[in-house]
Amino acid sequence: MHPLRRAAAFSCPVLLLSVAACSNHAAGEDPKPPRAAAPAAPGQLALDKAVGQLKVARENRSGYTRDAFKLWVDADRNGCDAREEVLLAEAVKKPRKGKGCKLTGGQWKSYYDGKTVSSAAKLDIDHVVPLAEAWDSGASKWSAKRREAYANDLGADRSLVAVSSGPNRAKGDKDPAEWLPPAKNAYCTYAADWVSTKLRWSLTADTAERVALRKLAAGCPTTKVASTPAP
Repeated sequence: MHPLRRAAAFSCPVLLLSVAACSNHAAGEDPKPPRAAAPAAPGQLALDKAVGQLKVARENRSGYTRDAFKLWVDADRNGCDAREEVLLAEAVKKPRKGKGCKLTGGQWKSYYDGKTVSSAAKLDIDHVVPLAEAWDSGASKWSAKRREAYANDLGADRSLVAVSSGPNRAKGDKDPAEWLPPAKNAYCTYAADWVSTKLRWSLTADTAERVALRKLAAGCPTTKVASTPAP
């Protein structure tokens, strides 16, 4: 498991981008929603204040291709790629790790729909802010190396999440003005995850997106966000 995601799985430091997302994932414990609310740490902003920090700009998808983002690299060369690292970090019942980081067994809680999933093959690793949305919002100007870092961001606990494939594929490249998780009790966490990722990577928001986020924030008065800039 990547060391930063391991630390995030067992504690709730300020560098976490969405406090609402912190939980204890001890091996063998009963599956629980991994997104329980936690007390705010010093320096965090209320969700509505964090939304206000987003720079508004028009989106431009010109030239986008998914291949512009190199996916699922093994940056620390420990035998597990970024997808596998997220699965290991987010499991509520730890899977067995075999040769080549092949995972068997285990359980996960998909917070988009609240479902418990018992097979890693039935999970997608979602970029909370999709690759195309990132491109539209500033990543088109990045170097290939920075886009790779974004696509495999293990330094933040909330940029990549393990979720059921159905909701993730329904989401596609949509932003919160166009799609929200089917589980309404996930709205606050999703909004915080989205905003924290955009702030971390200095990505912009379009007008409709920010209006939708403000509406969500109005219903999430206790949700807090902290942001640590990406390297």
